[in-house]
Amino acid sequence: MSVTEKLFTPLLRQPSTPLITYYDDATGGRIELSRATAANWAAKTANWLRDEWDIEPGAEIGVALPAHWQTVGVLLGAWWVGAHITDRLADAELAFVGPDHEGGTGSAQVAIVAMDPLGMGLRDKPAGKLDYLTDSRIHGDAFDPWQTIPGDAPALADSTVDEVVAAAADGAKARGITQGARVLSTLDWTIPGGVIDGLLTVLSVGGSLVQCANTDPARLADRAATERTTTTIS
Repeated sequence: MSVTEKLFTPLLRQPSTPLITYYDDATGGRIELSRATAANWAAKTANWLRDEWDIEPGAEIGVALPAHWQTVGVLLGAWWVGAHITDRLADAELAFVGPDHEGGTGSAQVAIVAMDPLGMGLRDKPAGKLDYLTDSRIHGDAFDPWQTIPGDAPALADSTVDEVVAAAADGAKARGITQGARVLSTLDWTIPGGVIDGLLTVLSVGGSLVQCANTDPARLADRAATERTTTTIS
């Protein structure tokens, strides 16, 4: 099974439970996604990747995105189709980047993730680029994998599916993230370590994430109290 099937889909037995609460203190924004809503985004992404771009298991998908609620849909959707996520954008078949990305992407097709606080697509799409949020939105809210992803398939950087799942469980234990924890985090989702420590550890214990961006560290104690978090990682 894929990383998504092993770490995320079991959580859908309680679909209304929050998965991620995202704060951006630069804009004052707060948005919360339930497990069911995150699953819809991931399914739309997976269907779009498979049906529109013929992404098959083992295909390299480049990701250069911040720790953000929209990144959750990208990662879980890409893993659902068995894609191999990497930060080597130039080697990828498709590269997901933010609207302000300035690095090179080689010959990869580029999908821009708008990071709009309301989930809207790009207002001005650059020529030759894809508008991920607008293009994927029309696809189905449920995903039916056509193939079983083996545990030794590449999943994240140099790690296989089984290695990623094991690293998430080990990371949760090392950080004291217990079953059902509500985790406050300021970690960036670098590949591979940040994605594992900042996101997958939380999924591995059936927890929920409060992800804070552009936050004054002095405010984190109040945020933890407001959101009733049980663990803080940074």
